[in-house]
Amino acid sequence: MLSLSTNDIQLEQSADNKEQAIKALASALEQSGLVATGYVNGMLAREAQNSTFLGNGIAIPHGTTDTRGLVNQTGVKIHHFPQGVNWGDGKTVYLAIGIAAKSDEHLGILKQLTKVLSAEGVELKLKESKSAEAIIAILNGEAQIDADFDTQLVQLDFPATDLLQLTAVAAGLIKNKQALGTDGVASMVAADPTYLGQGLWLAKTDVAVTRTTLSFVKPSQPFEYDGQPVNALLAVAACNSAHVQNLKHLTSLLYNQQVNKLLTADSDKVVSLITEETLEGSEAIFQIRNPHGLHARPGAMLVSTAKGFESNILVANLDGEGKSVNAKSLMKVIALGVKHGHKLHFVAQGADADAALAAIGEAIANGLGEGK
Repeated sequence: MLSLSTNDIQLEQSADNKEQAIKALASALEQSGLVATGYVNGMLAREAQNSTFLGNGIAIPHGTTDTRGLVNQTGVKIHHFPQGVNWGDGKTVYLAIGIAAKSDEHLGILKQLTKVLSAEGVELKLKESKSAEAIIAILNGEAQIDADFDTQLVQLDFPATDLLQLTAVAAGLIKNKQALGTDGVASMVAADPTYLGQGLWLAKTDVAVTRTTLSFVKPSQPFEYDGQPVNALLAVAACNSAHVQNLKHLTSLLYNQQVNKLLTADSDKVVSLITEETLEGSEAIFQIRNPHGLHARPGAMLVSTAKGFESNILVANLDGEGKSVNAKSLMKVIALGVKHGHKLHFVAQGADADAALAAIGEAIANGLGEGK
């Protein structure tokens, strides 16, 4: 885990262009003893090869493999640009993270950073940050961005016979996570749940919530409430907007008449359905041969290949956490932490899905811009 301190962050920075911003970061890395003189040339050369812009207002300038010998110690320096820096092609950077890594350690740094920075709403949070402590909280994942939801918050086959019981159990699961106070439980139970359709109900509260958290409860036998079937209930205790992405996934299931996937899933699958994007379509598995894995340059090539097709494309690292992400998002792809030899599972949905997978497979076989 990368350890950040307030000394690693410089606030209220400004730069006329990305080259100026990169030189300032290189100077900070050198002054801290992380790199030797000349590392800046590697950072500029790397930027010339391919933009280090990740998305969400974030760039990660770093050196080339040829300048790794100039790295004395792995670490980062971060410059905050509240007014933004033009990073080319209409892209604006509010946070530039200069990386010095002695070997493949940079993949771990990128995975840690991008896993946090790829979440919805991060760009605005970073842009408006007023202190180094606030930025560190975001980068370390201490500022909640994703709603809490895991298998301990899923209760299947509960012997309930009315909706009040289901709601009480759902609220209790969240309370057990110390995310909801007694008043919040009472608030959720007192309010009438909302019928979403296909037997799925939604209970919610914003009272006495310490962390935005979801829970899911399914009765052992379906029953009816107010003339509608009750097959399951999702509860949301919210103190911020961290649950918005989860509701988008749920809306997709409802729109596509696929709620039955939730009703027939085990606890692990319930969590993935509500926290991940899902697609049904053509599938393929490819192994990454790049010696240094999917760092920014080959990652960008992979994303560029995927963007060349209309189909929706998801990718999961079978040797990582296995979570599917949008293959057209560089930040999400980098966050997979793909190393040499890792296998990636792709799913493509659309008219050109098979052509997309064939092109991706060819690009990977050809080294993603780094040679076979």
